[in-house]
Amino acid sequence: MLTKTVISFPGIGIENFSVDNVAFTIGENFSVYWYGVIITLGIVLAFCYATFRGKYEKIVLDDIIDIAIWTVLLGVLGARLYYVLTSLEDFIPKPFNFGEFIKNVVNIRNGGLAIYGGIICGMLGILIATRIKKFNTLKLFDMAGPGVMIAQSLGRWGNFVNGEAHGTIVPENSPLYFIRMGLLPNEDSYNTMYYYHPTFLYESLWNLIGFIIINLFYKKKKFNGQIACMYLAWYGFGRMFIEGLRTDSLYVGIFRISQLVGLACFVVFGGLLVAGLIYSKKFDDPYANLTKFDEIIKPSMEMNPVFFAKTASADEIKTDGQGKTQNTELDQGEEQNGENN
Repeated sequence: MLTKTVISFPGIGIENFSVDNVAFTIGENFSVYWYGVIITLGIVLAFCYATFRGKYEKIVLDDIIDIAIWTVLLGVLGARLYYVLTSLEDFIPKPFNFGEFIKNVVNIRNGGLAIYGGIICGMLGILIATRIKKFNTLKLFDMAGPGVMIAQSLGRWGNFVNGEAHGTIVPENSPLYFIRMGLLPNEDSYNTMYYYHPTFLYESLWNLIGFIIINLFYKKKKFNGQIACMYLAWYGFGRMFIEGLRTDSLYVGIFRISQLVGLACFVVFGGLLVAGLIYSKKFDDPYANLTKFDEIIKPSMEMNPVFFAKTASADEIKTDGQGKTQNTELDQGEEQNGENN
């Protein structure tokens, strides 16, 4: 099995160097790959970030560990199943043998994890765990979102070590030609180095920038779930364009699946973000003009602020010495459901 790849970035002065995708070997036959090590480190970073935000949301470490177990297990399972279901023909042996098929499905050492499947089932894990523990699910989504983002930023370097998840050959007249990545061997030749879009790097930087920006908004969030919406909209928007450069996309018909899902994430969660900001502003402002629908849902939001991190009720509107009204805000970190002290 080929383990070494020759890589270069001549546009920024990095000449040919060799990368071995094996981190270390246990015994004579069991190899531990850098890809697995890097993905594991990403999971640890995401957990550490959630723990850090748990102090703000007043959720203790033991509860975060319990929720993380559900999230990680279902996330890995979802990432694998998503990949298998979207490239099923690669896993079905010919002639068909059920035992061999199951072996192919569970053998993640041969690669094949799809981040969207991990996100979907990871969110399902959070939902299940928070319903059992009676925590605010949206707060946990907020705690997890930026952590997943930094894990994705790191995880793409596992693709770099494997010499995979790259884009098409970069034309010489492209504004991105300076960042071209040379690979040998590659899908076009075993002897000639070709220069491709380093889409792993594009996505890593996109996620890192998004993490920095979104993290700055965390303590200023207006409603629970805002950070998760920002993450999913940001990631979906970037992935939608980056996926268009890749050569290994999964397809449904003539469409790249990850581009469609990226577009859906941007539209749906971007829309939820805008709607949430509009309604949080309305409910914080005692002078806001409310529609009949607003007046119907406002009391329930004030009594049980699951969604809105800031709400203003009649009891919270105080009058200052000049006869003007002003709002006091609920503590954003107050855990409404199931706080453990």
